[in-house]
Amino acid sequence: MLFILPLLAAYFMVFIIMMVFGVCLVTAAAPVAFVVGDRCNSDANFKSGLSCRKWTGTGCTGKRCVQTTVASPFDTVDNSLPFNKYAFLTTHNSFSITDIPTFTLFNQEDSVTDQLNNVVRALMLDLYDFREDIWLCHSYGGTCKDATAFEPAIGIMREIEAFLVMNTSEVVTLILEDYVKSHRGLSKLFIKTGLTKYWFPVSRMPRNGEDWPRVSDMIRLNRRLLVFTSNRFKESSEGIAYQWNYMVENMYGDVGMDSRVCRNRSESAVLSDRSKSLVLVNYFRSRPVQGTTCMEHSRGLVEVLHTCHTAAGNRWANFLAVDYYKRSNGGGVFQAVDMLNGMLICGHDDVHACGGWTSPPLFLFRFLRGLFLKPAAYLWQAVLL
Repeated sequence: MLFILPLLAAYFMVFIIMMVFGVCLVTAAAPVAFVVGDRCNSDANFKSGLSCRKWTGTGCTGKRCVQTTVASPFDTVDNSLPFNKYAFLTTHNSFSITDIPTFTLFNQEDSVTDQLNNVVRALMLDLYDFREDIWLCHSYGGTCKDATAFEPAIGIMREIEAFLVMNTSEVVTLILEDYVKSHRGLSKLFIKTGLTKYWFPVSRMPRNGEDWPRVSDMIRLNRRLLVFTSNRFKESSEGIAYQWNYMVENMYGDVGMDSRVCRNRSESAVLSDRSKSLVLVNYFRSRPVQGTTCMEHSRGLVEVLHTCHTAAGNRWANFLAVDYYKRSNGGGVFQAVDMLNGMLICGHDDVHACGGWTSPPLFLFRFLRGLFLKPAAYLWQAVLL
């Protein structure tokens, strides 16, 4: 037994030395890297989640080191908190993409599958009856027309289903601008695409300001798809949650981008109504202008989030809805969502400060703890024997 004690002492000293100097050694060995907003020429020495991009348009300032994804709060911290304690990047008119020929305006640049792979976790979809089917349209007057029709909704629903199949620890939210009048048309669409097995039931959604279920429980039960409709009658007729029973939402369009004031849209309760546990902040122009989004996502966005935080009774947004989500001169909407998650989870303005494997000191500590504790456990058993 005595011969084990010096071994334990030596092992412990090595552990302490590595803990004290490990972070410095890792930092010294790392190459000089660009930071968000720096001018750049290539992707050399870029950390994961950053890229050297040059966007075209007003306010786009040449090649810059830009953030290209959101840090998943489930991976960066964990998924044990209630659903309303996280923030999710949301694309406005997610289906309105530039490679589909139509005569209407566009709001996004890549497919729904690409959006989901880039950690977009909430999709805004406009659904209409059209050509004896349900279509995605960007129309007016509640009627889909040839000039405003994009594609049958079944295609994008199947993309969402494929993503949920392949990503079993992710939760997706659908916010539907719902003009479907055909009998149980939405229900039939979700059944046909296999999405009903993922539906989070409306009966479990909090109605009086309580916390939502924990994300870990939603994942365990495979209830990983939240669906909200703008049609108040479908909650009783089809079991689809009426959006404004569960969330407050600021005004969309140019009014919603004014950092001096944050008002609710007409369908929503006032933002300070705490009986709604979720907060949605819109940040996009009344008419989408691709060329100005670099500037708009690089300045003004965080100020709007702070203004809406105050208006919502000191509650941070759970959903941030934007057009052309990838464009900025730096961190853009990705950094803004990281800020929201940081504030929601631990009160810091960056989710990376909340701990998890992406924090270098904590990563090193956990790695060395695992390296040390497992052999130490075996040694301790030997001592006891």
